[in-house]
Amino acid sequence: MENQEVMVVYSWTAKEGKSEELKGIYKEVTAQMKANEPGAMNVQCFFDESVSKLVVMDKFQDAGAVGFHLGTTAAGHFENLLAVAYPGEFLFCGNIPEEMKGAAIGMGLHATFAPAVFGFTRS
Repeated sequence: MENQEVMVVYSWTAKEGKSEELKGIYKEVTAQMKANEPGAMNVQCFFDESVSKLVVMDKFQDAGAVGFHLGTTAAGHFENLLAVAYPGEFLFCGNIPEEMKGAAIGMGLHATFAPAVFGFTRS
């Protein structure tokens, strides 16, 4: 059976003096995802202080879980994020339906959509 997991890797660069606000918003985002999104399997956040950049890696059960996230938690925080940070590229890794691609682009995301071609998982 084909692996339907989707990984999304993206970044936000904090506006001047807004690094702590950006990290605070993402603490809320991750808490909400953990509590309310059973299809969100793993969320990891990294912060490069030298350039005020937050890098996020989200792993979802499938594209439906990504859609649920975009329509709930992400939508609820997007305006606040834009107030404190500039979005970077969003890399959607996995099989993403066309309507979801359109929704991501419609949100103004600089998005790349890359289905899996090869790799391995070590258990």
